[in-house]
Amino acid sequence: MNINCTCGSNKLKEQCCLPIIEGKTDAQTAEQLMRSRYTAFTLSNADYLMKSHHSKTRNIKEKKEIKRWAKSVKWIGLTILKTEHGSTNDNKGMVEFKAVYIENGELKHIHENSLFEKEKEQWVYVSGTNPS
Repeated sequence: MNINCTCGSNKLKEQCCLPIIEGKTDAQTAEQLMRSRYTAFTLSNADYLMKSHHSKTRNIKEKKEIKRWAKSVKWIGLTILKTEHGSTNDNKGMVEFKAVYIENGELKHIHENSLFEKEKEQWVYVSGTNPS
């Protein structure tokens, strides 16, 4: 069954984020990694979320809580608002995004400027800040 990826790319999930999450291919850009992490949240895939998080900022103790929370919400959509750097030739990049979800019957969103870096030649999430 052909289903579009939950990241909003309008690509089939098998040709978008799933191969990255399953370790069959690497994210080529910071935006691809951002999209794959959003999709991993929709799948409650805490293993991938930990793996794609920079080793210097990864808190493995949060893994169970991340999985529990991701399962508890209904994911509505992801919008990429802006990217700075983060191409295949860069070592750092920023992706501003908005992720919409329903939690306890209430519509909520995450609006973040996410910093990505290459660690061992792989894009990883470093940290995020809420834009003012």
